[in-house]
Amino acid sequence: MFSRFQDHVLLGTAALLLLVVPGCVNRDGVGNFRTQDPDPFSPGGDFQPPDRWWLEFNEPRLNARVNEALSGSFTLAAARQRLAAARAIARREASDFFPDVNGIADATTLFGPGETEKTSLLGLDAAYQVDVWGEIEARVDAQRLRAAATREDYHALALTLSAEIARTWFSLIEANAQASLVQEQIDTNKMGLAAQEARFGRGFVRAADVLRQRQLVESTLEQAVVAKSRIEVLEHQMAVLLGDLPQSARYFPGETLPTLAPLPATGLPSELLRRRPDVRRDYLAFKAADRDLAAAISAQFPRISLTGSVLNIADRPETVFRDWFVSIGSQLVAPLIDGGQRRAEVDRTAAVTCELFNQYGQTMLIAFQEVEDNLAREQYQVERLKHLGAQVELARQSSEQLREQYQIGDTDYLSVLTAITGQQRLQRDMLSAQLELRLIRINLYLALAGGFDVRPQDDFLFTVTELEETEEPVQNPTENVNPSFDEPELDEPDLDEPEVQDLELEMPLTNELTDDSIIAAAEMILDE
Repeated sequence: MFSRFQDHVLLGTAALLLLVVPGCVNRDGVGNFRTQDPDPFSPGGDFQPPDRWWLEFNEPRLNARVNEALSGSFTLAAARQRLAAARAIARREASDFFPDVNGIADATTLFGPGETEKTSLLGLDAAYQVDVWGEIEARVDAQRLRAAATREDYHALALTLSAEIARTWFSLIEANAQASLVQEQIDTNKMGLAAQEARFGRGFVRAADVLRQRQLVESTLEQAVVAKSRIEVLEHQMAVLLGDLPQSARYFPGETLPTLAPLPATGLPSELLRRRPDVRRDYLAFKAADRDLAAAISAQFPRISLTGSVLNIADRPETVFRDWFVSIGSQLVAPLIDGGQRRAEVDRTAAVTCELFNQYGQTMLIAFQEVEDNLAREQYQVERLKHLGAQVELARQSSEQLREQYQIGDTDYLSVLTAITGQQRLQRDMLSAQLELRLIRINLYLALAGGFDVRPQDDFLFTVTELEETEEPVQNPTENVNPSFDEPELDEPDLDEPEVQDLELEMPLTNELTDDSIIAAAEMILDE
């Protein structure tokens, strides 16, 4: 009940502000804005992820990189300076609440006919504008709100930076795994080429079969070049994100993607609006524009200023500090003819306020969309991984059967080669799909995340060097092709083969599963 009340407060406050904004009260001024309770999100998990969401991956090297970026990123440092500048502007505007007091010192010498005259003047001069209509207060409020919006933008940028680092880190893991997998496929295909060349030398096969096998070797060599290029580009990208030079960037993330925690809780839409810094940023920018509009309206009214001075005027040294003059005055300035300048400024600020309100509404919709999109994408990506696993198993069975048929001359080598090519492609697709699942989870965390303490954590300050010194040995790149975490059960269509029907995501997908049939065939051919 309390959350529903907060929904109305958050959405209703923005709507009420529009009632005082000229030009936004008509239907053309705003989009399709609704103040009723938004529908709940699709079902998610039961736990709330921490503010530092990347800790959920339990990847110490990633934690260390994010911590390093929070202290070394030029992008984040520039955002901190923008925040400092915005706060300084707010303080500058607030200075108009106080009178301006200036010291005066003047010495004049008059030369001419007769005696030279010397005059000295010392004193204080003060001026103060009375904020009758609240113009100064509105300007100060606008700048303070704008500084708060800049702070939220800083937190949003920190979240985006952490997500970019996580994406790049996991992409590096997958790229290294792809490179190792492709290298093993190259070795396997070269062994098959040697076997085919040996059979060709004995007149058992045609030259076309050897050429096809050579083409397969060249195809996997091309994939190796692509993988190496991708690794190097990702290392450059990671270095720039961390604020380092890309020329000597070398990272060793391993070849095993981390397991995923259960789905996070999505919470209520109102909680998301209060939590996400980009939504808060646009709301604060809208409120700042509304205060700008109030200041523009107040500027059309007369202004009252108070002045005062305390002066000492002396024409001889002995009269210095003897004669003091005090003056107190007031001034009323009313705009009469300005060519419509002030009215135009009111119209401009009203239009800007309506623009920022619509932008705020669009940001809310995008925030809801990002949560729903990533929940749906993760669900279907899990289902896709199961189908990919089934395809890999079927490709293995097909490759084995075609090998046996080829040995007895019941099929041609083109069918065997097609099965091998498809099997190796499925291996690479499985790694790419595993990476995409983790990138989807990153996007989901980012869609649900709120601001966090951007200061680097001392717990991670020592881990970057130590983790590189104690780097884990390179692991089999296909050991992580399927996730080891518990996924939601999905209804699978009935398959004819029981082995495929019982296929789980945890099914081991090693090189023994994919390449042993090819190696065994090559050894049998060489034994002949």
